[in-house]
Amino acid sequence: MCITNPEMTLVTDLDPALLEQARAEIRNMDVVQLLHQDGDGDTILHLYAAMGMRSHAYAVAEQYQELGQLDVKEHKGKTPLLVATAANQAEIVHDLIAFGADVNAADQKGQTALHLAATYGFPNIIQVIFASGLNTVNVEARNFEGLTPLHCAVISQNATFRKQSALCPLPESILIRNQENQRCIQLLLQLGAIYTSQDIKSNKTVLHFAVQEGNFPLANFFLELPNMDTKMFVNMKAHGNTALHMAAGLPEHPYQEHIIRLLLSHGADPTIRNLENDQAVHLLPPGKAGEQMKPLLKRGRVMSSSRNPSVSL
Repeated sequence: MCITNPEMTLVTDLDPALLEQARAEIRNMDVVQLLHQDGDGDTILHLYAAMGMRSHAYAVAEQYQELGQLDVKEHKGKTPLLVATAANQAEIVHDLIAFGADVNAADQKGQTALHLAATYGFPNIIQVIFASGLNTVNVEARNFEGLTPLHCAVISQNATFRKQSALCPLPESILIRNQENQRCIQLLLQLGAIYTSQDIKSNKTVLHFAVQEGNFPLANFFLELPNMDTKMFVNMKAHGNTALHMAAGLPEHPYQEHIIRLLLSHGADPTIRNLENDQAVHLLPPGKAGEQMKPLLKRGRVMSSSRNPSVSL
């Protein structure tokens, strides 16, 4: 995947006439008007960013830069950059970063621009942030839930996967959202996100999150990443449970056997016990399906099965 010169496709030049018109309007404001915050703490820069009024946002940002107010926060702790991110205004995000807005600023939930872009499925925002060339962007930042942007992207993709599983035929909007989620994950990895990072609350990796949702395509994607210690990764524990424990405990999920086979074929150890001293085989659901999978977990490592569904991410 290549992100060479992304500004060429994501960011266009400002219209000089519109920019000069916006500057003229802003020059008529005194400092009090310029910096005024409404009842929600929004400044005119927050409002212009939210509405996608790029020329006006640019003209105001010029003044805010001089006044040292680029990172002023509204009532939810969002800077204009965070508001522009949440509104998927990639060009305004680009401009604010160019003026010196803090790309690592966080709101009241600890969410940075990368967290928001990953959660909402806005790959263009992620691309613009890293195309800025800043080496200070913290791709491993934690929000107050203990999640990195990559965790947020996976959780968002899981939500889309649930909708995909429930709807037939699939609306185009879901297909587009799935592609955007996937692009966010791929970009974050390419740009340095650590796939072995564990969330602070439960110690889950991205693999745990994917398996817990029964998201076979995403689990397969992570296990096929190049240059990784697969056996170490697949056997990492979240409060004592490996991904295989979670797969075994999936309640009557159509991908359960596929995921179990996938994990075993990548070195998952079925003899590992969790904090309750259970092996994965002990967590299989009762009934016929669980009984059919017992030999699989007792036998251990398996080769990749042709019975696995086709996957793409």
